[in-house]
Amino acid sequence: MDHLLPLPGYLENSLEWNTCEHDPENPVPIQAFTSCLKKAGELLTEAFQRGEDIEEIIQGRAAMVDRVLAMGWKRFGLDQAEASLVAVGGYGRGELHPASDIDILLLFSDEPSGPECEGISDFLTFLWDIKFQVGHSVRTLAECIREASEDITIATNVMEARLLCGNEKIFESMQIHTSPDQIWHSPEFFAAKLEEQIKRHERFGETAYKVEPNLKEGPGGLRDIQMIGWVTKRHFGARSLQELVQRGFLLQAEYDELLEGQRFLWQIRFALHELAGRKEERLLFDFQKELARQFGYEDDEHNLGVELFMQRYYRTIMSLERLNEMLLQHYDEALLQADKPIEIETINRRFQVRNGYIEICNSQIFAFYPPALLEIFLILQANPKIRGVRAGTIRAIRSHLHLIDKNFREDIRARSLFMEVLRQATGITQQFRRMNRYGVLAAYLPNFGNIVGRMQYDLFHVYTVDEHILMVLRNVRRMGVEQFADELPMCSQVFKGLPKPELLYIAALFHDIAKGRGGDHSVLGAVDAEEFCLQHDLSTYDSKLVAWLVAHHLTMSMYAQQKDINDPDVVHEFARIMGNTSRLDYLFLLTVGDMRGTNPDLWNSWKYSLLTSLHQKTKKVLRRGLSTPEAHDEMIESIQADARKILIRSGLSEESTQRVWADLDNEYFLRHSPEDIAWHTRLVAHQDEAQLPLIAARHVERSGSTEIFIYGHDGENLFTRITHALERMNLNILDARIQSTRSGKIIDTLHVHDLSGEAIAGSAALDELCERLRQELDQDTSTQRQPQHRSRQHKHFDVKTRLYFSHDEGRDMTVMELITGDQLGLLSIVSSALLKFGIALHVARISTIGEEADDVFYMTVGGKPLSEDTREALKESLVTALSDDQ
Repeated sequence: MDHLLPLPGYLENSLEWNTCEHDPENPVPIQAFTSCLKKAGELLTEAFQRGEDIEEIIQGRAAMVDRVLAMGWKRFGLDQAEASLVAVGGYGRGELHPASDIDILLLFSDEPSGPECEGISDFLTFLWDIKFQVGHSVRTLAECIREASEDITIATNVMEARLLCGNEKIFESMQIHTSPDQIWHSPEFFAAKLEEQIKRHERFGETAYKVEPNLKEGPGGLRDIQMIGWVTKRHFGARSLQELVQRGFLLQAEYDELLEGQRFLWQIRFALHELAGRKEERLLFDFQKELARQFGYEDDEHNLGVELFMQRYYRTIMSLERLNEMLLQHYDEALLQADKPIEIETINRRFQVRNGYIEICNSQIFAFYPPALLEIFLILQANPKIRGVRAGTIRAIRSHLHLIDKNFREDIRARSLFMEVLRQATGITQQFRRMNRYGVLAAYLPNFGNIVGRMQYDLFHVYTVDEHILMVLRNVRRMGVEQFADELPMCSQVFKGLPKPELLYIAALFHDIAKGRGGDHSVLGAVDAEEFCLQHDLSTYDSKLVAWLVAHHLTMSMYAQQKDINDPDVVHEFARIMGNTSRLDYLFLLTVGDMRGTNPDLWNSWKYSLLTSLHQKTKKVLRRGLSTPEAHDEMIESIQADARKILIRSGLSEESTQRVWADLDNEYFLRHSPEDIAWHTRLVAHQDEAQLPLIAARHVERSGSTEIFIYGHDGENLFTRITHALERMNLNILDARIQSTRSGKIIDTLHVHDLSGEAIAGSAALDELCERLRQELDQDTSTQRQPQHRSRQHKHFDVKTRLYFSHDEGRDMTVMELITGDQLGLLSIVSSALLKFGIALHVARISTIGEEADDVFYMTVGGKPLSEDTREALKESLVTALSDDQ
């Protein structure tokens, strides 16, 4: 067993490995192997828990597997064949985590036959019997050489091959014939692996700083470290990353940073596999809290222990991502550019471009002229053809970050450069991401440094705070880029009217900068923002505008999603907060950018339509003047006139229109658009009363939702039955309005999505929806419902149900805000409780915020607000029902 990895002492001394040695006369039973492996696994786990070196532990697991494989190889007579047993991949490197695949190559001189085939089959069956997760290939030497020459993945695997036992000559021949001299020469290998990494980053890049990251495949993850190792080994024949220091590719401190990051990720991966009991590379919510506990992180006054643990993780992958960028730039120069003539283009006295990469002209540039630490990003914006930053310059930036101090921030040159970067036509997002990765942004904005890598342990904020801020900056920036004008047309149109777009960018940078500091982050961030603006010579007016935007960055989303924006009084109230159309436009764009950058899975056309509707209605109020609000009679007259024009075009007579409208009160006309009123009127006008309830549906393109219209007799628990039926149909209710007519009918209008968050469209699908709903209502008049199963992610959040009541004086209604765990069919639970107490529901606004539902209901009893006793009884009933349902 000369080729096998050495066992750690605690395995060597605590296990009788010789009891598993093969004796042809008395073969060791499978149970002896499994027992020995179980004990070894327990010893390795104990070593991990007492803080033994992680490298020794994962190598110890590989060494343990080495011995079992070697015994099995001999047990089934394969030691007599012209063959080699070879460890490849991560196992070949001597790295095995608890649930890692054991990748092996059975290498034969010629095609195996007869007894050899039987031995292979028995050997693999043995490995499966002892519960090894084996990834195996059986190849002849010729096959191995041919396939490695054709497939970069196979070439990479055999490059890391390690002989376990068997014929050394076959193994050595494979190594010779798959070496860089024979196949995949260093430049070719690097180019292929670089392309592989780029594609992998495209797949996982957006999730790297999300709340359930993949610690292996994402940027800065273990695969990036492996990439460095592969290229180093292929080009230099190196056996250790230490050679990167010897060859001047890394400083010793950078090498230490690389190893420290690798060890930390190894520790997390080891613990993650143990917790999951399987090969799991994602830091799922299922494991984050327990991992944080194991790593010694506890809650403090402002942060959860799990948030502190994850912040360390995100900062680690950011540093590894930066090191990966530096080394790949070095390799690009050493391998792909080696035979090309050196081309140098002078930018100015401080910077030049060498073969496509920007660099400083002198190693002391930053010491002589510190503002150059910001100037480089402005140059990159102005010269998009520059491929990147030379590794030596990245290193120089990092080593001179200490120069970005109070004096630097007060230097007019530095302040001017920072604002110029913000004012450029292109490259703002890209360079701010680079500034963050290099540490410049945190140095220049110290409060930004506090939120680098910070996560919030919930399902709403899916990015780290710094990544979210940069996503919001990206989102608002795209509104001003012509090629994205069709993405959000209203936003692009409003953006064109902004007098100073940079004010929007500053607000984006500061809107969440105070997260985790305690207190209201909007208020604290507004102070930071105003101070920044004044320091950067913005006018008092502009500075106060930015501070106002930061202070109110949640206001518009709250009004749009939780208040009845079809109520003129609500819109007028919001308009008073806005004060003028300039504030409104800036806040509209910031809100859209923020909501899109918080959780893309929760952003949809419905939410966009709510924001655009509120923006348009508020702008109309502001243009008319806050002191002269439009009278309700005037509004109703205008709405009816517009609806009449639509109805005339559709051929409906004035007599039919008036007959339908005579049964509707003023509240109905104030709450619906002319298009909605015309659609409803046509449906009701042609409806035979004997055929009630009337059910119709349409796809509303402007809101990206499906609207369901139901007209029927009141007093049949109709709305409660509808909500239960839609729940059984797996439809999510976004908005509901219940309107009673003068003759005692009920009009229900609901906007819905399917479970994927999409609207139902197409005449056939809409007809099927109506028929299914009709059948559900005909067949089931009960108000009972089945408890819903919570998703994997939601199970990790115990959201306490809270209810808050207030009085809408304008409409003389009780408003109930319900915060509870998100689930399908929540409205059906609420409607059942309201039915129980004889409460009439008029409007329901449904809003999902990650694991939380934050819904608002407008209600009356007998046309009056709820009494205190009714409120308390309803509260107790809902808390009980929602607790039982989870």
